[in-house]
Formats: sequence, C-alpha cells, structure tokens
Amino acid sequence: MAKTLMLCDCGGSQKLDADAISKSTGLNCSMIHNGLCTSGLDSLAQALPSGEVVIACAQEANVFEDLAAELDTPLPLCVDIRDRAGWSDEGKSATPKITALLAEAMLPAPAIKTFDVESEGLCLIVGDSDVAINAAEQLSEIIDVTVLLTDAPEIIPAQLDVLSGRIRKASGSLGQFSVTVDALRTLDPSGRGALQFGAPKDGGKSECDLILDLTGGTSLFPAHEKRDGYLRADPKDPLAVNRAVFEAAQLEGTFEKPFYVSFEEHLCAHSRASRSGCNRCLNVCPTGAITSAGDSVSIDPNICAGCGECAAVCPSGAVSYDAPPVSFLFNRIRTLASAYREAGGKAPRLLVHDETHGTEMISLAARFARGLPSDVLPLAVPNLSGFGHSEMLVALASGFKSVDILAGPKTERDALDPQLELALAMVPGEELRVRIISPSEPDALCDALYVKPLKALDVNPILPLGGRREATRLAATALVPDTNTPIALPAGAPYGAVLIDTDACTLCLACASLCPSGALGDNPDAPQLRFKEDACLQCGICTDTCPENAITLVPQLDLSAQALTDRVVNEEEPYPCIECGKPFGVKSTIEKIVEKLEGKHAMFVNSDNAKLIRMCDDCRVKAQYHSDNSPMFAGKRPATRTTEDYLKDRKPN
Repeated sequence: MAKTLMLCDCGGSQKLDADAISKSTGLNCSMIHNGLCTSGLDSLAQALPSGEVVIACAQEANVFEDLAAELDTPLPLCVDIRDRAGWSDEGKSATPKITALLAEAMLPAPAIKTFDVESEGLCLIVGDSDVAINAAEQLSEIIDVTVLLTDAPEIIPAQLDVLSGRIRKASGSLGQFSVTVDALRTLDPSGRGALQFGAPKDGGKSECDLILDLTGGTSLFPAHEKRDGYLRADPKDPLAVNRAVFEAAQLEGTFEKPFYVSFEEHLCAHSRASRSGCNRCLNVCPTGAITSAGDSVSIDPNICAGCGECAAVCPSGAVSYDAPPVSFLFNRIRTLASAYREAGGKAPRLLVHDETHGTEMISLAARFARGLPSDVLPLAVPNLSGFGHSEMLVALASGFKSVDILAGPKTERDALDPQLELALAMVPGEELRVRIISPSEPDALCDALYVKPLKALDVNPILPLGGRREATRLAATALVPDTNTPIALPAGAPYGAVLIDTDACTLCLACASLCPSGALGDNPDAPQLRFKEDACLQCGICTDTCPENAITLVPQLDLSAQALTDRVVNEEEPYPCIECGKPFGVKSTIEKIVEKLEGKHAMFVNSDNAKLIRMCDDCRVKAQYHSDNSPMFAGKRPATRTTEDYLKDRKPN
C-alpha cells in the first residue's frame, strides 16, 4: 500500500503540482491544503490512523506529532519541502527537487548503537566566592555541590562544602571526572568566629560527575563546549552563569550517548615495533578523545563528541563513523541524485550543511531572500568536519555536477580544508567542482548559489560500495576513466606509491615485516621486495624502519589495474650455499659481508670460519657442530667404566 503524502501550499506561498509529485514519487497525494496545520487538521486526523502518512511540512512538526499522540497513532514523517524547494525565486518547476527530497527522507535509517552514562549529580563548582557561592546555593537544593574557591573570602557559608585551591589538571567526562588540586585548603571546623581554611597542600585528588567552571580563565579541556558534563560561563555575565546553573541542575540521572565511531585495532597503522606511523586522527581530534596506545590508538567513547574528523582522515578504515555509518550517507547522496534525474531533473548541485547553522541559514534565505535554486539539493549531515574527500567524490560520481559545503562560524576546518584539497586533486578539469562557502547572511548564501552554471560532468553514475577507501577509487575511476597516468596528490595523502633506491636497498625486508597493510611484502622463494600500491596507506612506517633510508613516499592515486596487483620493486640474484647449493640470501649482500670480514676480522682470519658466511643456516650449524673450536665441543668422550674397572681400582698396588 502506497503512503499518503499530505501537501500544503502554506497560504498559497508556493506552487505545488500534486499530480506530477504523485507520479514521480509513487505516493498518493492529498488535495493541496492551504493551511494543513490549521484548517487542514481534520483531514490529517482522518489520514493518520492508517500509519502510512508523510507530511510535506517540517515547520509545524510539533503540531502534527501532538495530534498523532492524541489519536494514539504512529508519528508521521515530516519533510521540509517549502524552505528547501517551494520557496524560490527561480521560477522553475520544483517537482524533481521535491521528489528527491522525499525519496531521501524516506530512506530507513540504521539503528545507532548507544551506551548509558550514569551521573549522581556530584557537582564541583570552581570560581571566586562572589559568583561560585551564589551558584552553589542555587544548586545545593537540587544536587550535591562542592565549591572550590579560587580566592579566600572573609565569610564562608557553613552549610556548603567549601574548599580553596587551584586545579592543576582535570580528566574525564560526565559521570567520571577526576581533578588534581594544588594549594588545596580545607575548612577547619574548630574554633570560634568565622570559619578558616587550614594549611595548603599540593596534589589533592577528587572525583565528581560534573564541573561548573566560573573562573573565567583558560578552559580545563580542549574544545570544552564538546565535553559532556563540563559547563563553563563568564563570571561577569549573570545570564550565562544562570544558564550554566540551570544546565547543571539537569545533569543527574542516566543518559544515553551514541557510540559515534567504531574502531578496528588490527587495521590501525599508528605504529609497529615502536616505529611511528600514521597520526592523522591524533592530529585532528578536537577533544583529545584519541590517545596513543602502542601499535594502535585508543578512542574514549565518553569523551568523543562525534565530529567525525578521525573517520574522514583515517587511511585504512580502522576508524569509521557509525552514527550513522558512511554507507548510509553514500546511499542518501545516491538517492538524491537518482530520484532527481528520474523525475526529469538534469545535472543537480549538492549543498551540504549541518543540522543547526546550515538549516537555519537555508530557512532564512527562503523566507527573506531568493531561496535555493531549483537544481541545488540540500543534504543535512551531523557534522561538516566529518564530510571527507570520499563523500565529495562520491557525490560527483553519483551525478552531481558540483558540491558546495556550507560552513558556519563554528565549523572545524582542521580536517575539512585538507580533505577539500585532496578531493580537488582528483577532480578532472579546471572548473571548481567542490568548494567551501561561508556566507554571513542569507543574501550572501543566495549570491553564492545563483551563479553561472557549470557544465555537467560526463560520468556514468556509480553505486558506491564498501568503505571510504573503496568508494574513493570507484568514484575517481568514474570521473577519470581510461587513465594509466597516476594522479599526483598533495603531501600527506593516504594513497600513493613507494620509491625504492635499489642501489641503497639491501633487501633486508624490515619494511615488509612491519608494513601494517601488507602493501610491502617479500617472496619466500627469492630475494624480492614486492609492492601493492592500492594497499599503501602512506603511513611512513617503512621510511622510518629502513636502515638504509632507501624508501621515499610518493603521494598519488594510480587508477590502473597495475595498482591492484603485486609488483617487484627490487630484486637480486640469490647466493647459493657452498655446501648444499641451496639459495639462502642476497648475493651482493653476502659478497659485501665476505669482503669486509674475511681475513680482516679476528673471528674470520681462519678460512674455515670465513666459509661459514657462505653457507645456509642448516649447513652452517652442521659445520660449527663438527669443528674443533665448536662451542658445543667438550673434548673426547671418556670410555664407559665397567664393573671390572671398579674392581681393579680396589686391588692393592
């Protein structure tokens, strides 16, 4: 049974073609209401019990959901087609765009994994007495409060748990904060008169569930606004302090938090055998949730704020965004493009924005400016900083002729800008197909979008499969077909080759033994170093490992079939054992060792010892075992003593 689409022209402010929308979407369209949230509620109440209702309006979603709750029916899906499509000065038919937006909105979203965070409401308030004590008095009736004063007031309220000192360091998140306090002074309860603090001591430790920082100084944590349970306000701003106090009062109980990313330790290329490799996620994580943990990294889900930067820059796929997974984002992009084309649209453009600033900017542009052009399809994502080069290329290879990323004043660009540079290096032509725009007002957003259109890309739309790395290669192959010339990439790119200085390389194979992705390997039957470019992460462990400095990283993307196969990058003639003839090493290496040691080193002045260098392992052991100076040789074995021997020893001389 087809779903019913409830349409509304919002007081006649947008033109809708119900028949065309029904035909392109396959939905049963209602009559076009003039005010579904007012006069049309009776019609909606009749449709809701079916449970198969989609409402083409998101502004009044609360009204529609309240009605559904009152009728005890499933909540309807509310999709904004007005601000994103209907309200536009371009004057073209919005049906293809509306069709695409509805198709994308109706995709079933995968379930998000979550875990519980427990908070008993133990709050540490830090600041001067004139602000901190007042905040503590407000909160003490709701949650447990301890005040850490940064000054020494003359009068201290006896009913509060008050300390004095300064925080040296803090760690943790909501429900599990740990602080170290220097110059810690506790109240001395004895004596008459005003309460006094005792002698100070350093290194005091305490634990709490949340921290209310009213010092006005340096934040205790990086990206403090992303740290759950850490509230910070300017003590000179009473409104900000009251807001922080109110938020602190709500942080008691059990809270559900998503596992934003998934991590597969065996794929991580951070380090091998104490040789440093990839540090991309460590360099971009704004909250400090990622730390080094030997050969891999460790991600604290309690501190992770879900920005997705780590997943965008991870070369191996060890870190992947999981709320929702990148495969769902690929599916959303593909659905927008394919539904738009099937409804009669041609060469759309993608506008990627966040769910807060970007959504509001689009809404304001629709109401007070020209609105979005009919070929610009908006795509809301949880965090722009996690939209990497893979997603940009997949969008172009899915049929979008350009990708605009609508950044806001709080958008983190540490990962986004390099990802844009990487994507542009793989896009053919001179036209700027991918860009970041940062308009300060709705009119500026419209000015950035109402520009001379780009030519459509000549590409067969792809079906993105696999993770980011696989999707990137698939998209790049569609954008640059039939090329055998590697695409040069900027330094630090996660794709590339290795250049071997064959004159310096001794084929020690240390690089192959430590390569985390298996891009470098050996041949057990011959002295060879083999390389598979498609697997290379450009992590740098091989360059750090090579004792001869014979390896250089070459960032590039080779789309030819050669990159998918092993190829020999250095090989030499094997050296035959002088005893059994079995090849056991590199001929040039053995000859160099013989040249340096034979007759020149004290251990190899003897010709028999020098021969050991030219033997394989088995023959060398045998030769050493039977030699006169073998470390295992203990002289001639004594004859076995018999009873007769013992009796002879007893006879008198």
